[in-house]
Amino acid sequence: MTKKRILIWYRNDLRLHDCEPLYNALEQKAQIIPFYCFDSRDYGKTSYGFPKTGSYRAQFIIESVTDLRNSLQQLSSNLIIRQGLPEIVIPEIVKQLKIDLVYYHEEVTTEELAVETELDKLGVDLVAFWGATLHHIDDLPFEISNTPEIYTQFRKQVEKSSIVNPPFPPPKTLPQLPEIEPGAIPKIAELGLEPPVYDERAALHFQGGESAGKARLEQYLWQENLLKDYKQTRNKMLGADYSSKFSPWLARGCLSPRYIYEKVQKYERERVKNDSTYWLIFELRWRDYFRFICSKHGNKVFYQSGIKGLDIDWKEDWERFTLWQAGKTGFPLVDANMREISATGFMSNRGRQNVASFLTKNLGINWQMGAEWFESLLIDYDVCSNWGNWNYVAGVGNDARGFRFFNIIKQSKDYDPEGKYLRHWLPELASLPAKKIHEPWQLSREEQSKFGVILGVDYPQPVVNLFKSAKANEKIYNAAANKVD
Repeated sequence: MTKKRILIWYRNDLRLHDCEPLYNALEQKAQIIPFYCFDSRDYGKTSYGFPKTGSYRAQFIIESVTDLRNSLQQLSSNLIIRQGLPEIVIPEIVKQLKIDLVYYHEEVTTEELAVETELDKLGVDLVAFWGATLHHIDDLPFEISNTPEIYTQFRKQVEKSSIVNPPFPPPKTLPQLPEIEPGAIPKIAELGLEPPVYDERAALHFQGGESAGKARLEQYLWQENLLKDYKQTRNKMLGADYSSKFSPWLARGCLSPRYIYEKVQKYERERVKNDSTYWLIFELRWRDYFRFICSKHGNKVFYQSGIKGLDIDWKEDWERFTLWQAGKTGFPLVDANMREISATGFMSNRGRQNVASFLTKNLGINWQMGAEWFESLLIDYDVCSNWGNWNYVAGVGNDARGFRFFNIIKQSKDYDPEGKYLRHWLPELASLPAKKIHEPWQLSREEQSKFGVILGVDYPQPVVNLFKSAKANEKIYNAAANKVD
C-alpha cells in the first residue's frame, strides 16, 4: 500500500515540539513534506506606508526558519522553502509531488484566512489544526460567539472549566523527503530589507528559533531561577531579566504556550508555587483572550471604530506622529520607549501601554497609525495581541472603563524612580538627577545651565500639556460614546 503524502505547511508555528499536524501525520505513518513559504505580502507596506515586517523581525524569522530546517535535517528530513504566495506555490508542490493532504495550524485574522480560503477554492485538500493558544478552542466552556468581552470574565471561566492539554511530543525521526529542490533560505536583502543594526543598549539579543527559545526558557526558569519573582519585576523597563521575554518565540511559534505551561508546572513542583508562577500563566491567557476575541469579532479589530464601533474624530497629524515615532515628544518616558523600539524592535509591556495612551489620549492621533508602526517594528508582533491591545488602550476595544489615560509623569516616577531607564535611552538627559529627569520642562534657566540641558535645544519642550490635552480628547471620546449609547 502506498503511503499517504502529507505536506506540513509551517506558518507561525516554527517548531517540532507540540506540533499536532506533524504528530498526526507521523501517527498515520505518512510520507511527510515540511514546507515554509516567505509570503511576499508580509514584506510589503502597511496601509500607512510602513514596512510590514521590519528588519529585526525579518531577521528573527530567518533565524527561526533556519533552526527549524537544521532540526528537521538532524531527523533525516528537510524543510522545503519557497518565496512567493502560498496559494500559488502550494498547489504547484502538491501537483509535483502528488501530495494527498496539506496539514497546517489555522489562523483567525483576515490576511491569513484569505490564503486558506484561496487554497480551498483551488481544490487543495486541507486539514486544519488549532495550536496557537494555551487552551484549545474545543475545550473552551463557551462558543466562540459567546467569548466574554472582558478579560477577567474570560479568565475566570477558563480557569474554572477548561483544561490545558499536554503538548505533543517532538518526533524522534522522520522519513526522508521525496526528490525535490529544497530551496534556499533568503538573505534579508532578498526580502527588500536592510540588515538590522544591533544596538548595544538592547536588553537582550533575541535569536530566532525553537532551540534559542527553549534555551531562554531554561535560563529564565532554572539557571537564573527568576520565575519566583516575576510578578514583582514584570513592570520594570530596563534589563534582560525583569520579565520572561518569551514573547518573540511565542509569536513565531518557536515556543508553544502549552510547553511553557508544562515547564511552569514542573517549576512549581520542584522550586516554588506562588503569585509569580500563576501570573506567567495569567499572561499566557491574555494571549488566548485576544486570539479568541479576534476570532469572535473578525475584521472589527482592524476598523478605526474598533470592536466597540465608536466613531471617534481621530486626527492624522503627521507632524506630531513623527515626533512620537522619533521619541521627541518632550515626555521622557514616551521618548525613551519609542527610541528603544526603533533601535531594538522591543519594548516592555508597561512602555507599550504608556506610549499608546499618549498617542491616543494626549495627541488624539488615530490609533491605527500606532498599531501599524508597532506591526512594522516589533520583533514579537502577534496580530491578535497587537491589534487587540491597541483597541483596548485607544478605548475602542473591550474595556468597560471607557476613557482612561496613563499619567505619564506618575508612571515614569513609579516604574523608573531613579531615572535609570530614561538615562539609558536619552543620553541628552543623563546629567539630570532623579528628581528632575521625569519632568525636564520644570527646569529653571539656572538649572538648565547647571546640568547642560537647554530645553528646545538639547531636549524638546513638551508637545502638549499632559492634562489639558487628555481633557480635550476625553470630550471628543465621550461625544462618540454618547452617540453609541
